Amino acid sequence: MTESAASSSNSSVATVDVLIVGAGFSGICMGIKLLEAGMKSFLIIEKSEEIGGTWWENRYPGCACDIPSHLYSFSFAPSTEWSRMYPGQQEIHDYLKRCVKHYGLSPHLCLNTRFQEAVWDEREGVWHATAGDGMRIRARVLVSGMGALHVPHYPELPGLERFSGPAFHSSRWEYAVDLDGKNIAVIGTGASAIQFVPQIAPRVGKLCLFQRTPPWIVPRMDFAISEKWKRRFRRVPLTRWAFRQYIFWRQEFRVLGFLGNESIRKKAEAIAYRHMTRRIKDPKLRAALTPKYQLGCKRVLVSDDYYPTLNRSNVELVTDGIAEVCAHSIVTRDGIERPVDVLIYGTGFRATEPLIGCRVVGKGGVEIHEAWGKRMTAYLGVTVSGFPNLFILLGPNTGLGHNSVVLMIEAQVRYAMNCLKLIQRRNQRVLEVRAEIQQSFVEEIYRRMSRTVWQSGGCKSWYQDQTTGEITTLWPGSVVSYLRRMRAVSPSDYELRAPMSAT
Repeated sequence: MTESAASSSNSSVATVDVLIVGAGFSGICMGIKLLEAGMKSFLIIEKSEEIGGTWWENRYPGCACDIPSHLYSFSFAPSTEWSRMYPGQQEIHDYLKRCVKHYGLSPHLCLNTRFQEAVWDEREGVWHATAGDGMRIRARVLVSGMGALHVPHYPELPGLERFSGPAFHSSRWEYAVDLDGKNIAVIGTGASAIQFVPQIAPRVGKLCLFQRTPPWIVPRMDFAISEKWKRRFRRVPLTRWAFRQYIFWRQEFRVLGFLGNESIRKKAEAIAYRHMTRRIKDPKLRAALTPKYQLGCKRVLVSDDYYPTLNRSNVELVTDGIAEVCAHSIVTRDGIERPVDVLIYGTGFRATEPLIGCRVVGKGGVEIHEAWGKRMTAYLGVTVSGFPNLFILLGPNTGLGHNSVVLMIEAQVRYAMNCLKLIQRRNQRVLEVRAEIQQSFVEEIYRRMSRTVWQSGGCKSWYQDQTTGEITTLWPGSVVSYLRRMRAVSPSDYELRAPMSAT
């Protein structure tokens, strides 16, 4: 912890140039790039007791990434030691800890410090933030690295409060709860559930998996990376680079099906359907697992062991809606009551509600949620009009359904760093995106999104805002197209000025 961070636990104020909220991939990347630029006056605050963000919050059995390891890592910090094609949670978390150590980020970290509020001071041109137990921070620049996959979404079910057994979300896994031989109810069949269900099914007595909408699932094709290949990666860095490039372009090609190429989408659906039919022989079960919407409308999942798990005699797929939850059971709308000892939610996250549980107050005392109104927006997903010197990493419309978000994070951090350098070159202190520039970008996103499978694929998903139905989470294009947009900062997009106190 820095001296300023340490002293801020009392009534004093920590003063830094940059305050970064969150110590996941985004916050760590921003910190590294600040250090590389010689900007050492920054602080990273993290609500948890460990760094890692999503990869610390989610520690359920079988938790792993669905993007290959050599691509789900920083381009400037490659690892030759990935054990598998698809890394598990622990391996990703260890990678991030190595990055923190290698780049010397530890003195800038303040853990167990939850961000509460930041208020823009127009006169001084700084953010006044509060965090943790009375911690106060004065920062010229505020960077949100909080991401979207850390606040659990819980279903609204009749009688849920009456359930008397253990109940927890997959991202808040309670390992102290004994599952052996118990009747387990899992609600949800998303990305988390298809990973932990195969892990716990062999140990439980009966597992009832409550499915609302079946996902499209493609083969994972995971495999261990041999020592021979690790040695090649160490000795010939070009080999490692080429492997990463191969993975990138393989993943990038898939976006064409999401953007309207029906031929590619149909081929992907055929692969997914063949994957299911080879493993599910029961025609009734197969029908229940067949999606009735276009592939890509919801998140496409990858798994080799989910379908075989559903063939187990102690696993039941339940597709009837839940009528009520009782103290020791769940009753579905067909009147069947199933005994339940433990209830596990695999219902995802509140991904369309950014900056949950905190306040960011910009110019004129306007809070950011109030400014957004019905739809969260940001220019290039990074800057917001009315909120000077604020940068959001993995902000609105910058998520991906086909490739590694680490690529998007790096692009956004480069852009934010270029903005800071622009401020220095112009000898100014305040940078704010022009309202008309942000609005023009939002209208462009509307137009482009309307042609994608995410908006017109015939489903409801966590990609969509629950109120408006608009896609507020995903980038409506390829990673390459986003990287091009983020290559340089156009000064005409921004208003640069000195703080009022200097005028």
